[in-house]
Amino acid sequence: MALTRDELLALEAKANELRHTIVQTVFYAGSGHLGGALSMIDMATLLYYHRMKIDPKNPDWEDRDRFIMSKGHAGIGFVAILADLGYIAKEDLKTFNLTGSKLGIHLDSTKVPGVDASTGSLGHGLSIALGTALAATYLKKDYLTYCMLGDGECDEGSIWEAAMAAANFKATNLITMVDRNKDMIDGPTEDVMKLEPFDKKWEAFGFNTITVNGHDFQAMDKALDDALACKDKPTCLILDTVKGQGVDFAAGDYKWHYGAINEELRDKAFASLDRYYEERLAALKGA
Repeated sequence: MALTRDELLALEAKANELRHTIVQTVFYAGSGHLGGALSMIDMATLLYYHRMKIDPKNPDWEDRDRFIMSKGHAGIGFVAILADLGYIAKEDLKTFNLTGSKLGIHLDSTKVPGVDASTGSLGHGLSIALGTALAATYLKKDYLTYCMLGDGECDEGSIWEAAMAAANFKATNLITMVDRNKDMIDGPTEDVMKLEPFDKKWEAFGFNTITVNGHDFQAMDKALDDALACKDKPTCLILDTVKGQGVDFAAGDYKWHYGAINEELRDKAFASLDRYYEERLAALKGA
């Protein structure tokens, strides 16, 4: 069922709030993975505020849906959600990646409630996600596992080993998503290690593949419905996104994979995000 206008407005407002929190947290930390956090935040917002079965008061609830942030450097975006939902105190964001903080730049599942797996040494998140999906099948549980990959991370052979296994075991309760922002730490992905034809690679490994605008809530929600309707093979959603989306001086620039933000840049980022939010609302009203 399509998202209602009220649901879309609520998701847009929440994503805007989270984008501001990401920028503020980068400012608190002195630096951070701004680009990849902003590119994946719309899908993460849709999952946590509309789709996923979770209970922040009971983060270890065995019937909860699982979310594996395989691109662990986007933890600075993930932690914004965890703080907003009450898994951790919002005040703790001021300590992100500082000495002695429980909030490391790659979130530790043994220290941060709501984190289903420690990631950041890229390439192993899909293997973990497959394990949780197979566990659900074995235990006759109906929870779903969502795994967010980075596109640069897909240079890792371990991703394709996990993909081959997921197709072999027909893990249809696993939804794989790739934040296809087309940039990685060393430059554009197609300059560093060509991924295209990316969708055909996933199809060759036995996946149902859907390419979708990763900044369009309605399109992503439908893609998730279509993914869950596929019962004979796992699905990979290729999210067509922009690195640093919403911050004009960072958008589409691989150099903002990781960067430092002072007060002046923070305020410029906030102003840009405000304009971006108004643009998205205007587009929604005109739809």
